[in-house]
Amino acid sequence: MIRLHAVIAWALLASQGGSPTWQEAPPRPPLPASMAAHQRFAREAISGERAREIVAFMDTLYRVPGNGPFDASLQRVVEVLEAAGYGEEGGAATTPLTYRLEHRPLDDPTWEPVSASLRVAGRAQPLLTLDTNLNLIAANSFSTPPGGLEAELVDVGGGSEADFEGKDVRGKIVMGDASVGQLFRRAVGENGALGVLAFRLSGFNRPEVNRDIAPMSSIPYDPEAGAWGLLLTARARDALRRALTSGPVRVQVEIETRIYPSEELTLVAEVRGRREPERRFVFSAHVQESGANDNATGVAALAEIARAFGEGVRSGAFLPERTITMLWGDEISSTRRYLQEDPGRAEKVGWGVSLDMVGEDTGKTGGTFLIEKMPDPSAVWTRGEDQHTEWGGRPLGKDQLTPHYLNDLVLNRCLDQAAGTGWVVRTNPYEGGSDHVPFLQAGASGLLLWHFTDQFYHTDGDRIDKVSAATLRNVGVCAATTAMALTTAGGAVASFLVGEVEAAALARIAREEALSRAALAAGGKLEEEREILQTWAAWYLDALAVAQDIQVGGSSPSVLARLESALQAVAAAGERAVEGLGGSG
Repeated sequence: MIRLHAVIAWALLASQGGSPTWQEAPPRPPLPASMAAHQRFAREAISGERAREIVAFMDTLYRVPGNGPFDASLQRVVEVLEAAGYGEEGGAATTPLTYRLEHRPLDDPTWEPVSASLRVAGRAQPLLTLDTNLNLIAANSFSTPPGGLEAELVDVGGGSEADFEGKDVRGKIVMGDASVGQLFRRAVGENGALGVLAFRLSGFNRPEVNRDIAPMSSIPYDPEAGAWGLLLTARARDALRRALTSGPVRVQVEIETRIYPSEELTLVAEVRGRREPERRFVFSAHVQESGANDNATGVAALAEIARAFGEGVRSGAFLPERTITMLWGDEISSTRRYLQEDPGRAEKVGWGVSLDMVGEDTGKTGGTFLIEKMPDPSAVWTRGEDQHTEWGGRPLGKDQLTPHYLNDLVLNRCLDQAAGTGWVVRTNPYEGGSDHVPFLQAGASGLLLWHFTDQFYHTDGDRIDKVSAATLRNVGVCAATTAMALTTAGGAVASFLVGEVEAAALARIAREEALSRAALAAGGKLEEEREILQTWAAWYLDALAVAQDIQVGGSSPSVLARLESALQAVAAAGERAVEGLGGSG
């Protein structure tokens, strides 16, 4: 009903020839009493130090679905849940706090590193060991024979097909500046090498400064070849090349890994809602990877949020009307399965939030805390304060936009937490690549809390010393407060959140109008600038329209009236901004 009213409001204003001039939105009012109480509870209950202890436990564990470190990380979270009052699903006790471990067979064996070393033959000191570089062994590598192996080293430069021409690498060890997977296919799969030594870091990893870090990577699982790959640091790569300037070099490689049949585990915890238990707010944090920030921090932050929810339920400080579900598993696939395996359940998922790289000490990593928004027009026209990260994003089409209030709701909760603390909160246009993607693909709202650019991203420099307890707490508080608001919202909260979205819409339209005026002054096309403003206004009208689902039990007449008022105000501002650019309507 409200979506139809949004369209009517826009058409009405267009027919009436405009609206009052947009004015600066007034300061945000205080939080409603229930939201303020939940925020206070989250701030008191959530501990960044406790979360960081879980990160420390996971810090040196190379986590692959099905391997011992992955399962041990999940078991650590289970211990937190049980201590917080969660009972195993299906048990005798009746409690709204439950968890379950889902078991699924793996198509291929799992993999686990045990030990490794690389040295120049005849030299006592190794260049690299697994103890110094957790990412030294490429995932899916097989063990060398007991005692290791020694062979001639061949440098193939950039590792292209042309770089292999004229080089006999059969029975030798190949080194190159290429991805380890690409180098492995050419050297081992096509040319009979014993194994590969690969160097490849992204520019944002700052290899000229971070000379002792190796990237996390993998090679194809190839039991027939039974070969291996090692990831070089910049220092080790340069040392090998210096040695080669004096003539042929032989290197010694010793690797031990475990490759064994296993099963994949996914941990699902729930705080069951009292009134609308099938309506869900879902958090997701992936366990696999080898880093502390990526993504032990997401696992730990979500465990601490779950612990706080347990405390709230037991004390009566938090009694959700809708269910909160928390997932720990394999990135993207666990969240996707949760949504695909039970279509009826997925249909009731209203909101999804992915916690990925959420605990960074930004003074060390160089990253910034970011909210990656659901696709809004900034993902089509990226300008002004909206900028993509170095991860990179490509322009979306207008048909890929997903209007929703969740972007601004989460941003405002983070800004609440940032007020007076110096915590920097920013947003970025949609880029994809984490557990928010399955939510969007399933038709639910979904966004990502993360950090970027991180100079230690996907390297073994991503260790516990780069993790901030304060950041873990900040993210935990704003995420928990968001979930509590949406699972308990009465009329006052729903009206307040509608007002926040209205204010955000008016501010956005004003910013975009200023950008469009500047673009026109620089020779931009009026038609395109009008389209940008119209798209932003339409996006926010639809974002407000879906806000009718905020109030538990459905929107009351007073909330519907508040929605109508907001729709009229945003439609008026959008129409006025478009007309203000000039030209015919």
